[in-house]
Amino acid sequence: MDAFYASVEQRDNPELRGKPVAVGHADSRGVVATASYEARKYGVRSAMPSIKARQLCPGLIFIPGRMELYKEVSLRIRDIFHEYTDLVEPLSLDEAFLDVTVNKKGIPLAVDIAKEIKQRIRDELQLVASAGISYNKFLAKIASDYRKPDGLCTIHPSQAIGFIDRLSVESFWGVGPVTANKLHSLGIHNGKQLRGCSLQMLQRHFGKMGIVYYNFSRGIDDREVNPVRIRKSVGCEHTLERDISNHTSVIIELYHVATELVGRLERSGFKGNTLTLKIKFYNFEQCSRSYSVQHPLLEMKEILPLAKKLLGGIDFSNAPIRLIGLTVSNPREEQAGRTIWKQLKFKFTD
Repeated sequence: MDAFYASVEQRDNPELRGKPVAVGHADSRGVVATASYEARKYGVRSAMPSIKARQLCPGLIFIPGRMELYKEVSLRIRDIFHEYTDLVEPLSLDEAFLDVTVNKKGIPLAVDIAKEIKQRIRDELQLVASAGISYNKFLAKIASDYRKPDGLCTIHPSQAIGFIDRLSVESFWGVGPVTANKLHSLGIHNGKQLRGCSLQMLQRHFGKMGIVYYNFSRGIDDREVNPVRIRKSVGCEHTLERDISNHTSVIIELYHVATELVGRLERSGFKGNTLTLKIKFYNFEQCSRSYSVQHPLLEMKEILPLAKKLLGGIDFSNAPIRLIGLTVSNPREEQAGRTIWKQLKFKFTD
């Protein structure tokens, strides 16, 4: 979906249409959850501190999020998806992969299905979606982002390599700022240059992800559209009211985060064996530390001491902390739902 949260707010409030809107909190500790396309013209982006967003766009209108409404709208969109195929793999509230090779309406071309779904979302929900169509997840995701907003892009197998060659490495799935900088330092800036690297070289520099980059640069992605999504983790994080560096204050905040995490684990029934501590500093740089055990992490008496141990490996004496997060992940018994591989997949995404 295009600027999903902001678009829902503009739909429900005509006075917001055509204006720069951000869903989030405008206070000094706030972060932008989603920005309308009017706001994006000023450089406002998701996950941006609200203060910076205000500086870029002085007329920015902040709207508190209504998550329950967004979930309800998301379910209505998925109902439309399921009228065409049962092979729907949600990635978040506003994006999903669909396998439409064999579809319920017998429509031969995926692009025609995409056009029909886009029109139904517009007619029934007064919202705009972008769609990408291709023969695997990697290319479908790239295509869905290519002509937004209200985009529709098809990457045919015969066009895939030429399309990939022109992509910046930042466009590749799994390449964040740190990896992009490392690729640049190796003289790799686009898909063509990436494809010119040997598998051994990419593995040497990027480990297992080197295999992924090697395949993606060749248009290879064998992941299936999986309608059963197994929960991988349970976590929570707190943005602090003020930056802190006093050790006692940090431990108190860590206790509060751990308490919330234990409650979430109890309610969800999730059992994982790895605890990850996330710290975001005053300058928005962040780091994480993880530790795995042989049994599920469920109780405060084990999670809090382990969290303190992870915290001990982080120096925050000269870098006050802005955010603390804890996540339990890595379930030992993980069963992934399987589907039959199909040839066409497409997704709607923000």
